[in-house]
Amino acid sequence: MFDLIVKNATLPDGRTGVDIACAGGKIAAVEPGVTAEAAEVIDAGGLLVSPPFVDPHFHMDATLSLGNPRLNVSGTLLEGIALWGELKPLQSIDEIVERALRYCDLAVAQGIGAIRSHVDVCDDELKGVQALLEVRRQVKGYLDLQLVAFPQDGVLRDPAALENLTRALDMGVDVVGGIPHFERTMRAGAESVRLLCEIAEKRGLMVDMHCDETDDPLSRHIETLAFETQRLGLQGRVTGSHLTSMHSMDNYYVSKLIPLMVEAQVHAIPNPLINIMLQGRHDTYPKRRGQTRVRELRDAGITVGFGADCVMDPWYSLGRADMLDVAHMALHAGQLSSRQDMGWCFDAVTANSAAIIGLDGYGLDKGCAANMVLLQARDPIEAIRLRPARLAVVRAGKVIARSDRQVSELALAGRPSRVDPANYAPMGSDGR
Repeated sequence: MFDLIVKNATLPDGRTGVDIACAGGKIAAVEPGVTAEAAEVIDAGGLLVSPPFVDPHFHMDATLSLGNPRLNVSGTLLEGIALWGELKPLQSIDEIVERALRYCDLAVAQGIGAIRSHVDVCDDELKGVQALLEVRRQVKGYLDLQLVAFPQDGVLRDPAALENLTRALDMGVDVVGGIPHFERTMRAGAESVRLLCEIAEKRGLMVDMHCDETDDPLSRHIETLAFETQRLGLQGRVTGSHLTSMHSMDNYYVSKLIPLMVEAQVHAIPNPLINIMLQGRHDTYPKRRGQTRVRELRDAGITVGFGADCVMDPWYSLGRADMLDVAHMALHAGQLSSRQDMGWCFDAVTANSAAIIGLDGYGLDKGCAANMVLLQARDPIEAIRLRPARLAVVRAGKVIARSDRQVSELALAGRPSRVDPANYAPMGSDGR
């Protein structure tokens, strides 16, 4: 007897009429016509069942703090950093825990199964670190939370940051972070990359750096990150997040840079909602989008995952923990409009991001963890288009969140009485 069977599902790879049987927290069968009994049976009715969404770049210590102690009037990255610096001494560990747990509730309801969160270590009390370690403990049964030691004020610029970062890693933070473009000079930024990568190499940890989050085409710390990755043998363990300066670099330099990243097996995490909101603030027109060169990175073979970055905090006043919103914005800003491109954008908030953070047991194959999401959509492209209801969120073979189907009632003579967005494909076409 199985714990759960999801019947008549469509999978992201296009297979239809598939049953997914779960037992002991694992997927026991993925095939048509499973007839065994189960404690619970869900009829997917041909709708899409996906592995959980993965957010590979977030700031959970700041989330849901919008308006405290004030709002970001200019909307710029630098005012957001300054505002965060004002909030840090005012907030308590308990307040950070409560905000983060509330966010985790929202994330799980939206089908997110794993989050990599940066946590600021430029605070001698390490309040954010203490708080998110406690949150990680509390949510471990239903959400994978990976923490990055992030020296927000610069690991060299802040005189206590290096010691604090080391303390955070000793306390159990998982990943080494950095922000080289925020150091006082370009040389100091490069030195910070070397220093932090050496720490990661000695400890056997992954690296995820905020890299070149600027409109300055001469901010080229991703080049140094790729070099240090190869020098220290960190291939496959290093990620450059944001990379927004790449949208302003000349094509010749990028033609050199991307192959260096490929050789080093450096991953890339654009954060579409935040990148297009914060970047280009000094432009009049034409105004730069701010999102990095997603298509070129992907086509070169670099693993690219999309992050949400922020929800209702000093840098971004919107957001709802929906990774399909993130994919939707990336698709538009990157002009990723072919059917293949749009399907790949779904991968960028699921499988690609899971690979970047090293998530074990991820997927919908037999033997994978029995974690999945039933969406009110019939394929990944429709999921991005509709950002539909998450009808069921499953963790370890048990439903942990449910939503009602989104259907509108019409009172129009001669027209259907009910409208289900998932039933509206182009007439006479399957939309492909």
